[in-house]
Amino acid sequence: MSTFSVGYRSVGSVQILDLQGELDAHTAAELETAIQKCQKDNNVHILVNGADLAYISSAGLGVFMAYIEEVRGQGGDIKIAALQPKVFNVFDLLGFPMLFDILDTEETAVSRFENTSAD
Repeated sequence: MSTFSVGYRSVGSVQILDLQGELDAHTAAELETAIQKCQKDNNVHILVNGADLAYISSAGLGVFMAYIEEVRGQGGDIKIAALQPKVFNVFDLLGFPMLFDILDTEETAVSRFENTSAD
């Protein structure tokens, strides 16, 4: 059984989801619940920190695809930061950098949200 958890914290108007462990078919519902909670609480500037994400499957990637248009429709975005190289390679292989802002650091992602909000 894979282990996975989502931690919640915020920096200004940015809701940060800290992913830890393995995001797969068995654990994808936890990420779905986290994104839905953000939406319900009207926190649509969502930053997914993948520094401690060891693995992602197609089911995990599907969660991102399932919510990105909805979150953007609410005036927000989902940005992804600090991915481990092997996890980034999965995102990259499937073309996610064309659809999502995938940044090297959490700080860069937060500032990208702040700069977008100021426009």
